[in-house]
Amino acid sequence: MSTFIVQGGAKLSGEIAVKGAKNAALKIIPAAILSADKITINNLPNIEDISRSLELLQNIGASISRHKDVCEIQIDKNIKTELEPKLANKFRASIMFVGPILARTGEVSFPHPGGCVLGAAQRPIDLFLEGFQAMGAAVAWQDGFYHIKAAKLKGCEYFFTTISVTGTESLMMTAVLASGTTVLKNCAMEPEIKALADYLNLQGAKIQGAGTPTIVITGVDSITAGKYDIIPDRIETGTFAILAAATKSSIKITRCNPSHIESLLAIFAKQGIGFKTGPDWLQIYPGEFIKPYNVQTHEYPGFPTDLQSPYTVLMTQARGSSLIHETIYDRRLLFSDMLTQMGADIIMCDPHRIVVNGPAKLYGRKLASPDLRAGIAIIIAALVAEGTTEIENIYQIERGYEDIDGRLRALGADIKKIGTLNL
Repeated sequence: MSTFIVQGGAKLSGEIAVKGAKNAALKIIPAAILSADKITINNLPNIEDISRSLELLQNIGASISRHKDVCEIQIDKNIKTELEPKLANKFRASIMFVGPILARTGEVSFPHPGGCVLGAAQRPIDLFLEGFQAMGAAVAWQDGFYHIKAAKLKGCEYFFTTISVTGTESLMMTAVLASGTTVLKNCAMEPEIKALADYLNLQGAKIQGAGTPTIVITGVDSITAGKYDIIPDRIETGTFAILAAATKSSIKITRCNPSHIESLLAIFAKQGIGFKTGPDWLQIYPGEFIKPYNVQTHEYPGFPTDLQSPYTVLMTQARGSSLIHETIYDRRLLFSDMLTQMGADIIMCDPHRIVVNGPAKLYGRKLASPDLRAGIAIIIAALVAEGTTEIENIYQIERGYEDIDGRLRALGADIKKIGTLNL
């Protein structure tokens, strides 16, 4: 198993470029199934979740050519309609293959999708199944597999009782080849959804309203494929901004879209954290005094749950008390116990709320990454801390952040990876 060894206290500076959005890449790969033509994907991040997604796509029947951050995908005429459990169980985003396969072939079988601990127990797929049924599909469970069939998917009206990014994207893709008109209500509004819809529309789909609560899709018989440029990863952008603020460093974040993290930057302005933005860059300036600020996670454009863990670390360095209210994932605040082990003053009010009292002196410890976002938060805490931090289970970090240790070393961080990653 590989481990990160982090020596805290180093002053960071320089530039760090944002990679392509993980959450956009994980949707465009299965979207390739909707067309018989070749798709070229640019700015593809080199991370474990992407490799798993491409592996699953290849398994069902795709020719894939990948070089650095460019990937070409050609879907075979006849594809498998059953997702291989050994592959699908490894990552949550395998659920995104279900809709496109169903739309193209009329049937699909798959195990319950896997992923990190958050996804394993707290992220059901009932919205997906209900949406497929609303389009006329029959859903059955037998021998550890969901079996979905539809002679012909039909347009429908579906209201998401819970706002779901993946649910919105999945049903939007599925409806592209359905007959008639589909109206999706109470949709998620993340930038990745609009980017996906914009691409599909360029290829012949008829999608209106992506990026708003109501999306209308008029089904078409077929779509083509072309070039898809993955948008910058807004979670990386926000994470690096928080890293700079927490370590009181001057860092310029490039190849990003600052407008995608306006909720965080608005908070920075209230906290006295200096920054300047450009069309594709964000400069964070070092400051000695960070004001506390309460946050409540919310769907886009609110404060992202994926930035809550790094933000919690930042609040350990603020002067005063901050209430962190996690409204989306029950387990996401549990990692705060690791910060307490490092010296943070954190009170767990209930599974959804903590109070962080700062500033706190953090000290290096031996820890294990429980999930992707908590893992990157621990790295930030380790860079702030005095002494050495040893972080195990770094697979959970590397599956979402490309070459994170190398990129941080370029900023002056004292971080190294030892051992061999055993997947």
